[in-house]
Amino acid sequence: MAVVNARISDRSWPGYRRFKSLLRRVLQNVDLFLAQTEEDERRLLDIGAPKGCVQVSGNLKFDTLEPTPPPILAELKIALIAEGAGPVIVCGSTVEGEESLLAAVFTKLFLRHPHTVVMLAPRHPERFDAVAALLKQQRVRFVRRSSWTGTGIAGSVLLLDTIGELSALYSLADVAFVGGSLVPRGGHNILEPARYGAAIVVGEHTENFRDIVELFRRSDALRVTNPTCLEKDLLELVADESGRVALGQRAAEVLQTQTGATDRTLSALAELLH
Repeated sequence: MAVVNARISDRSWPGYRRFKSLLRRVLQNVDLFLAQTEEDERRLLDIGAPKGCVQVSGNLKFDTLEPTPPPILAELKIALIAEGAGPVIVCGSTVEGEESLLAAVFTKLFLRHPHTVVMLAPRHPERFDAVAALLKQQRVRFVRRSSWTGTGIAGSVLLLDTIGELSALYSLADVAFVGGSLVPRGGHNILEPARYGAAIVVGEHTENFRDIVELFRRSDALRVTNPTCLEKDLLELVADESGRVALGQRAAEVLQTQTGATDRTLSALAELLH
């Protein structure tokens, strides 16, 4: 038996340690643990995994394939070029409590940089209407993706009220804010915008992707913000083209150095079977 892409989260770790005398018996029945990181390896060994049965193979999430471009991607590229719009900020997987913070920034952003485009993708489809109402209440110019007809979007928000397009639309981003992180929701995956070399911004609540975020942070390949600094950080990145390009390049480079977990996993499993 093998456990692939093994990870012990910060949230689960205290509970596992509390019952490690019981877990040890179960873990002794596993022939191979392929851990995501050295920290996961250390935690597995601490709760009773056999020392010779734990290897670090990397995180399979780094090997995800590039998404199939949706038809709107080409349409947006044409519209952005025709209008001379940019830079583009993609705010992805936002959750309740974040859009109100972001909307306040959008108002100042469009005043200072009227050609900027924001693409806002709430995490949960059932909140599309509520977010549209919030933007209207805060007098932020926006158009819903479902009703967009190719008109100019410079100085406005394109509200992505559709499903399955966000990952590919990160390819348009000069700056990418990855949501679920300004409020305590654990954050979402930063690897999608990193693939395209976007300058990544996250909040302080990134527990769900602890190891990945820390890897990027150590390489100065993302910016960590909070509700107090959000406005300053986004405005600085929009104004500083060379700075945001360099930040995005570092993100792409970090991603590239971490690929290969799939091959290492398959190799280890093949060796186990033999």
